[in-house]
Amino acid sequence: MNITIYDVAREANVSMATVSRVVNRNPNVKPVTRKKVLEVIERLGYRPNAVARGLASKKTTTVGVIIPDISNIFYAELARGIEDIATMYKYNIILSNSDQNIEKELHLLNTMLGKQVDGLVFMSGNITSEHVEEFGKSPVPIVLAGSIEESEQIPSVNIDYEQAVYDSVKEFIDKGHKNIAFVVGPLQEPKNTHKKLKGYRRALEDAGIAINEELIVEGDYTYDSGIEALDKLLEAADRPTAILVGSDEMALGVVHGAQDKGFKIPEDFEIITSDNTRLSLMVRPQLTTIIQPLYDIGAVAMRLLTKLMNKEEVDEQTVLLPHRIEQRQSTN
Repeated sequence: MNITIYDVAREANVSMATVSRVVNRNPNVKPVTRKKVLEVIERLGYRPNAVARGLASKKTTTVGVIIPDISNIFYAELARGIEDIATMYKYNIILSNSDQNIEKELHLLNTMLGKQVDGLVFMSGNITSEHVEEFGKSPVPIVLAGSIEESEQIPSVNIDYEQAVYDSVKEFIDKGHKNIAFVVGPLQEPKNTHKKLKGYRRALEDAGIAINEELIVEGDYTYDSGIEALDKLLEAADRPTAILVGSDEMALGVVHGAQDKGFKIPEDFEIITSDNTRLSLMVRPQLTTIIQPLYDIGAVAMRLLTKLMNKEEVDEQTVLLPHRIEQRQSTN
């Protein structure tokens, strides 16, 4: 049997309005009355109905989070930042995996809105015009985390991916490397095609190094695609001496693929990876990496969303967090 606010009011011999004020921590309740109501709530096991409260206040204090794959350590670390800030601001999270499928992403978006969420944090490798159109119809704010939307119509939090790749390639160039490979993520994703690959090409062009298309290999962020990428690079006429990799899991594939064939890191190949997840520290040698503050990207995205939900003033809706390169054992 569900205990209702009416049951608590009757048992405590107070009005339902008084019970509501106690539940919502309204200070305008006498201490003795508050104590009596809380004792009844505890004894009856009353739990406020979040849906009913949401209908009354037009807020559910619930935020939807749509994520490609929570088992992917990149997104898991982003989600942790979102969750911690949501808890700090007393929001509950509804989290769903979209499997990077546009139909499922749009379905989940509308499902979340149907659940009367107060806002959404959205993550996807490929934000299309169809996404932007649907976002525009949303009655609640939406913030992108670690995701690029080229028109910048939708609030977002990222790093400068183009500059991060440029800086990494320049690290190799400054050490005298000319055959520099890039194992990039899926080229259907704007983040890879219009940001990361652009940074790679620009760094080589600025150094007067000809771009060798054989040294650009597309992967899908998985360990196996890293192994396959290394095999392709070994077939190139000009074998690389340095490799930039677009995700930590792919980087592990590149390292292990090279080691299985008798190569040594960094003696035969210097390697820089992109995400600085725990994986970059769990492999030997530990990987030199772009420090991408994944937790902070999630946390700042959630904080930006709280401001938008509460109609607070926001100075900048397109946020770029700082990055840097951390030298470890996979580079000399």
